[in-house]
Amino acid sequence: MPAPVGSMEVTPSAQPESTSAPVPTRPARHPVPGIVLGGLGLTGFVLVLELVPRVGVVDAAYLPPFSEMVQALAAQAGEAAFWEAFLATVRGWALGLSIAMVGGVVAGVVLGSSTFLREATATTVEFLRPIPSVALIPVVVLLFGSSMTSTLLLVVYASFWQVLVQVVYGVQDIDPVAAETARSYRLSTWRRIRTVVWPTVMPYAVTGFRLAAAVALILEITGELIIGSPGLGRIIALAQSAGAVETMYALVLVTGLIGVAVNLLARTVERRALHWHPSVRGATS
Repeated sequence: MPAPVGSMEVTPSAQPESTSAPVPTRPARHPVPGIVLGGLGLTGFVLVLELVPRVGVVDAAYLPPFSEMVQALAAQAGEAAFWEAFLATVRGWALGLSIAMVGGVVAGVVLGSSTFLREATATTVEFLRPIPSVALIPVVVLLFGSSMTSTLLLVVYASFWQVLVQVVYGVQDIDPVAAETARSYRLSTWRRIRTVVWPTVMPYAVTGFRLAAAVALILEITGELIIGSPGLGRIIALAQSAGAVETMYALVLVTGLIGVAVNLLARTVERRALHWHPSVRGATS
C-alpha cells in the first residue's frame, strides 16, 4: 500500500548510526595514606636535625644532633625529677583547662541567654580578652609568688576566653522556633537547657575545648619557664642556665610530644562527643 502523501517512511538503514568513540579509562589512583605522609615528613625533619649540625651549617654547641638529644632524653627518663616535672605540667594543664571549661560554659550560657547581660558585658569582654596572659605574670607573681597557683591563673585566664566566646556564639545560634516551642510548653529552665540549648551549644563548646587545650599547654609551659613554678618549663630553664644544651632540647621535644598528645585527645573528644553531628559523620565517612 503506498504511503500517504506528506509522510516519509523511515527504514532501519535511514536511522543515524552512533559515531561516539569509546572513552578512554584512566587508571585508578591510590592516594597515599595520611599517616604515611606524616611519617615521611617526620623522618625528613629528624634527618635535618641530625645533619645540619654535623655538616657545620649550625654550631653543634647551639644545636646538637638529634641523636644526642635522644640520648639526653633517655638519661632524663631515668631520673625521678623528670617524671615529677612531667606530672606537674600535665596536672597543671588538666586542672586549668577543667576550670576554664566549666567557667566558660556556665558564663557563656548565662550571657548568651540574656540580651541585656550580653550587651552589658560585651565591652568588658572585648577589653579583657585580647590582654596577653604573659603580661599578667608580674601581677600573679606579686600575688602568689612562684607557686603553681600563679601558673594556674595564667592557664585559666587564657583558656577561659576561648570557651566563653564559642559558647556565647552557640547560644545565639539556637533555632528561635525551637526556643519558642519550649517556652510554649512551659519547660523548666533545666529541661530547656538540656533539650534545646545544649544540643546547639555542644559543637561550639567542643570547638572551644579544642582551642583552649592548646592554649592551656602553651601557658602552662610559659608560666613554668618564666615564673619558675614546678614543671617541665622550669627544668628547661635550669638546663639552659647550666649549659646542658642536649638536655634542654630533649625537654623541648618532650613538650612537643605532649602537644601532639593534647591535639589527638582533643580530636578524639570531638569525634566521640559529636558523633551525631553531620560534620563529624561526613569527616568519618
